[in-house]
Amino acid sequence: LPTVLNEQGEKMSKRNGAKPVTQYRDEGYLPDAMVNYLARLGWSHGDDEIFSRAQFLLWFDLDHLGRSAAQFDEAKLRWVNAQHLKAMADDALAPLVAAQLAKRGVQVDERLPAICGLFKDRCDTVVALADWALAFYAEVTPPAEVLAQHVTEPVKPALALLAAKLATGDWSKEAVAAALKQTLTECGLKMPQLAMPLRVLVMGTPQTPSVDAVLALQGREKVLAALQKV
Repeated sequence: LPTVLNEQGEKMSKRNGAKPVTQYRDEGYLPDAMVNYLARLGWSHGDDEIFSRAQFLLWFDLDHLGRSAAQFDEAKLRWVNAQHLKAMADDALAPLVAAQLAKRGVQVDERLPAICGLFKDRCDTVVALADWALAFYAEVTPPAEVLAQHVTEPVKPALALLAAKLATGDWSKEAVAAALKQTLTECGLKMPQLAMPLRVLVMGTPQTPSVDAVLALQGREKVLAALQKV
């Protein structure tokens, strides 16, 4: 059977490069992703890199075991985990993210599956997904330098106008998108000029998925509170 080496190319041992399996769970790795990655250390099924546990059980045979030692690569493990995370149903991911947030003293609500669906493509572990979800359940404090860079004097009137438009009417992704479009037209701005400062105020970062979807999930009260800080 092929030996598993650590990232330094040495034989993996309890004292050199190994972790308790529960630590991988706590770091946000999925069980099926771990099985997938470990199976590929010294065994293969053609060029298939991502597969379910059921597929592995169906495909496994001794003929495809390798002879040479395999090297454990945590970066590759994270990539495999990211693929499983993206493929996982939002409803199945939500309890895992809720458990991570519970460790931080945060209680979730019915929005969590939709939040998982919106952000899972950007994440490689459940912990990273919980970091994004946290912004929907806790106070967001943008870093001062990010705030200064994006929330500038020229854009503040547009943010105030957008706040006025968002204060009334329906609250949905479509309604938020319409308010954004009207504000851009009236202020003569392009989407990034308004969307980036808006993301910073609401999420603490200038890079997020579709801004209308993010705002719709955040809720009117929290979005307006963030805009009032300008």
